[in-house]
Amino acid sequence: MELRLTEEQQLIQKSARDFAQKEVAPKARELDEQGRWPTELVQQMAELGFLGIAVPEEYGGAGCDNVAYALAMIEISKACASTGVIMSVNNSLACDPILKFGTEAQKKEFLAPMAAGRTLGCFGLTEPSSGSDASAMQTVAVKDGDHWVIDGSKNWITCGPHADLIVVFCNTNPELGSRGTTAFIVPKGTEGFKPQKADEKLGIHAAHSCTIFFEGCRVPDAWRLGEEGMGFKIAMSTLDGGRIGIAAQALGIAEAAHEKAVAYAHERKAFGKPIAAKQAIQFKIADMAMQLDAARMLILRAAWLKDQAVKDGTTRHTQESAMAKLYASEMATRVTHQALQIFGGYGYSKEYDLERHYRDARITEIYEGTSEIMRVVIGGMELKKA
Repeated sequence: MELRLTEEQQLIQKSARDFAQKEVAPKARELDEQGRWPTELVQQMAELGFLGIAVPEEYGGAGCDNVAYALAMIEISKACASTGVIMSVNNSLACDPILKFGTEAQKKEFLAPMAAGRTLGCFGLTEPSSGSDASAMQTVAVKDGDHWVIDGSKNWITCGPHADLIVVFCNTNPELGSRGTTAFIVPKGTEGFKPQKADEKLGIHAAHSCTIFFEGCRVPDAWRLGEEGMGFKIAMSTLDGGRIGIAAQALGIAEAAHEKAVAYAHERKAFGKPIAAKQAIQFKIADMAMQLDAARMLILRAAWLKDQAVKDGTTRHTQESAMAKLYASEMATRVTHQALQIFGGYGYSKEYDLERHYRDARITEIYEGTSEIMRVVIGGMELKKA
């Protein structure tokens, strides 16, 4: 079994690591404290090709694979989880569905600028009354000649206040349930498309999210993504890939916490010796290292399977992506918790980064599919094998 990275993958990983440590990490605490959108970092990621890593060059992307994307996501998120999730949303939730399901005209008009980083996209599935139950959405789109009129709202839309377009999912035939859902591409500035003020959240303060209202938002049929009634399939397919990005984000956060805990264990003395000499601390460090490695393997397997799916059009990675996301996100919460414990009272202080990593890790168990939904996905697929 070949576990070595390709030369291209190693190059992307190194490029992301250098950028993350030199440009992102020094600003991470300030971004978190001020809740400032990292405009300059987003622009630098665009210049490095990180906003469309797995998009073919013909559509403005870097033309790399999803393993390279996961590796870059880990490095960026290790420095700043907010910057990492901005990258993830544009790659996984905005570029990917248009690449997979868009027309040639849509790819040229909408995908190419996003993949090149000239514009930024977001993804609108969750609503105030439908999160995990995505099939119960109340946002509707009604056909009016060669246009559609959208009414409703979407919330917790990461990048929503800054995005240039949204891939939004609407109920176009309520009688058909999930089979009556259709996806649309709606550019910023379209009349009736109204992003609201940024949400106030526990973590990822610099990655702004918001509610978006659609009030008589009229869009041409040319902006419909995929066939009518295909929206739920598009959403689920998109989330299969998006979960790899969030798993990578979680791993990056946990790696940062682990490395800081190891360094602190060598520095901090108790009872005349560094706490690294204490077996209780060594056990925590050992458990962290093991869990980090397990998460990394799950993530790379899921990313590799997604690459096979791109090549052959038949390979599935739904279960593997769910496993990677579930394990990595819960692992990040455990690891940041134990890392903070090693720091003791200092870990609870804003003087150190541990409390930020602890806060940032928590959201990874919720967005793009809660841990509970991941277990439903995995359990259902396992039971089908019987």
